[in-house]
Amino acid sequence: MCLSFTVFAQTPSPDEFLGYPLGSHFTPHQKVVDYFKKVAGTNKNIQLQTYGKTYEGRELLLAVISDASNMAQLEQIRKYNLSLSNAEKSPAKVAKQPAIVWLSYNVHGNEANSTETALRVLYTLAEAKDSNTKEWLKNTIVIIDPCLNPDGRERYVSNFNMVSGKVPNPDPSAREHSEPWPGGRPNHYYYDLNRDWAWQTQIETQQRLVAYHTWMPQVHVDFHEQSYNEPYYFAPAAEPVHQDITPWQREFQVVVGRNNAKYFDENGWQYFTKERFDLLYPSYGDTYPLYNGAVGMTYEQGGIRAGLAVVTADGDTLTLKDRIDHHFTTSMSTIETVSANAEKLVSEFKKYYEQSVSNPPGIYKTYIVKAQNIERLRKMAELLKRNHIAFAFGADRTLNGYNYETQKTESFKVDRNDLIVNLQQPHSVMANVLFEPQTVVTDSNTYDITAWALPYAYGLNAYAVKEFITGSHSFIEEKKESIPNMSKPYAWVIPWNTIDDAQIVVSLQKQKVKIRIAEEGFTIGGKAYRAGSLLVYRTENEKINKDLSKILTTVAKDHNASFYPIASGYVEKGKDFGSSVYRLLTAPKIAVVSGQEVSSQGVGEVWHFLEQELNYPITMISTQSAAYLDINKINVLVLPDGSYSDKLGEQLSGWISAGGKIILMEDAIGAMIGKKPFDIKKKEYPKKDEKETNERRYSEKDKDDLQNSIPGAIYKVSIDQSHPLALGLGKYYYTLKTDEKIYEPLENGWNVGTLKANSYMAGVAGDKVKKKLASGLLYGVQQSGRGTIVYLGTDVLFRSFWENGKQLFTNALFLVN
Repeated sequence: MCLSFTVFAQTPSPDEFLGYPLGSHFTPHQKVVDYFKKVAGTNKNIQLQTYGKTYEGRELLLAVISDASNMAQLEQIRKYNLSLSNAEKSPAKVAKQPAIVWLSYNVHGNEANSTETALRVLYTLAEAKDSNTKEWLKNTIVIIDPCLNPDGRERYVSNFNMVSGKVPNPDPSAREHSEPWPGGRPNHYYYDLNRDWAWQTQIETQQRLVAYHTWMPQVHVDFHEQSYNEPYYFAPAAEPVHQDITPWQREFQVVVGRNNAKYFDENGWQYFTKERFDLLYPSYGDTYPLYNGAVGMTYEQGGIRAGLAVVTADGDTLTLKDRIDHHFTTSMSTIETVSANAEKLVSEFKKYYEQSVSNPPGIYKTYIVKAQNIERLRKMAELLKRNHIAFAFGADRTLNGYNYETQKTESFKVDRNDLIVNLQQPHSVMANVLFEPQTVVTDSNTYDITAWALPYAYGLNAYAVKEFITGSHSFIEEKKESIPNMSKPYAWVIPWNTIDDAQIVVSLQKQKVKIRIAEEGFTIGGKAYRAGSLLVYRTENEKINKDLSKILTTVAKDHNASFYPIASGYVEKGKDFGSSVYRLLTAPKIAVVSGQEVSSQGVGEVWHFLEQELNYPITMISTQSAAYLDINKINVLVLPDGSYSDKLGEQLSGWISAGGKIILMEDAIGAMIGKKPFDIKKKEYPKKDEKETNERRYSEKDKDDLQNSIPGAIYKVSIDQSHPLALGLGKYYYTLKTDEKIYEPLENGWNVGTLKANSYMAGVAGDKVKKKLASGLLYGVQQSGRGTIVYLGTDVLFRSFWENGKQLFTNALFLVN
């Protein structure tokens, strides 16, 4: 007789699986993934979900953990929870709805302790050896994301392992406590993933937010590290706190904070609350959940670049094991607090979404975005979809509303393709935060920008209305013009309205098609074409391309575009097609400077935009290589924000004179001031009045100097619409200004974008800053020999969500001569 037994493998501890004590080494990402899979394979109360991969192909995963009874009905629990977030009136109930707590670790790669902590939290919950842990899991579903940024973390861990010795060196000056450029903080494209939650420009965020919206937790904690000389921070948060955050959300932060404090007090560990880390900017790992009904919190352990051990300014030695202990304690303390308040959390979550529908926040009840530019409107609609914000199009009505451009209440007509966001919807809070024209800021001491209204970011005029307006259509009406059939056109016209049109230029230039730009508008065949229209002349192209017609047909189809055939070179209004105003475009051969002197964020924004959005080939070079450019191989050089050497400008002068185009972004301009051939000058201000005294009190030392502060405000830039740099932007361009730098108008050049009186639109900007920014140049173009210098005085690619700036940057690359 043969007896059979079911044998369950024992769950290995992190130490047993890794082969070293947790905290004695940094664990590579693949080993983290392997451990999660091993533990999930030995425990039926853990469900592992792979939600995507990073740019470098590393796995992104979640572990979902609870007790057996909850895991047996996990899908019903998830669906019921989603029904609450949709404010459904009669959701299908489950026997007892647990609260969902989501723990996110290591969004910044060099804040590397928290992934190690995740291993310990997983094991502790999987084993659930004590009665307390067992009880907590009865009332909670715990979701663990062990590493939001594997590419950045691997960059940090790999470098640390490469430069550290046999024994950790706690001396802060040891090389293991420094990181080579660009550091481990950002992802593959050097983006800060903790500022990307709402915008979802990066692949890690896009995939994570899909997973997040399938669960919609009641509590979300984002685990970070700060300077190793700092104690631990946990909620409650500092001011400013956005006015749409509810009293309950603020109250529960206090409840959690007190429980965390209890354990820290027992151990004598130092901590602080209510300082530095505010709740305003909508794209953080604490604010995004808060604007989506959860209680979002940030926890910060001292430890950036601390390695395995470091001597702090106080003379103590902080170890990786210490840091793990602290994050582990707040992880478990939070689960305990969520469990004790599970019923209340679920009840408040349900109420949050019911009130979102019945009584949306804010003074405005509908936001209406004009369809001035269909492609940018379409991209805004895609962003709203990713954030689960409902919208519609068109309503045959005339209304009164706040005009974002004039900042006055005016009458306007709603057109067929205008986008309408009615706040009577579950995600009204998030919608209101993204659209509100003026963010109410109760304290200037904010950690990030203070203005981000989508109409400004997308360069689309909009109106905020105090009544609920319902859209009549669910889709944009496509208005395709009838195109005449010509066997042998003189030329074809290609519109230039958005960055998508640059993709057409790229496709045609790859196939050696010559393209011209109309620097002035013209009328032919009764149809008016704007300045900036692109033209393909048949005869000059057929000399090198016998299949021109076939190429144009294929490219138009691939890009869902229309090319308009023109019968003659003789126009009814404007210049005939033989005029010099129809300039031949040169295909850009682009290099981007990167390295120690350059802002990694600035490099990443350019790199990501060209590679991921335009799919355009670029060469990344060092500042040393920039001094030896070959005009035949590189004809466009981009200098992102940075502090460059005094010699670089002079070294580039010959290349520019030979026909090169250099694009200087933000502080790259400052590095060239006073150097030949750059004519730009920083605007000087009157010296401080001798009678003016410093009246700041010592007690205000940790607060921003409000008069001189501009953490991120929106300004209206007056545009020279006739210049190629400005094509497609309209009369104004709205920029996010994060500093007080501004320049004198060019004496020998084109002042394309300038600030004038009353240019300030939204966000925090101190009185002294406003005076400095009352007038001056932000965007300009200068000729030098056969070459061109483009000055971009603000971050036009800001975090990749400032959509209208992409148009300006694309113009600089492709259209500016």
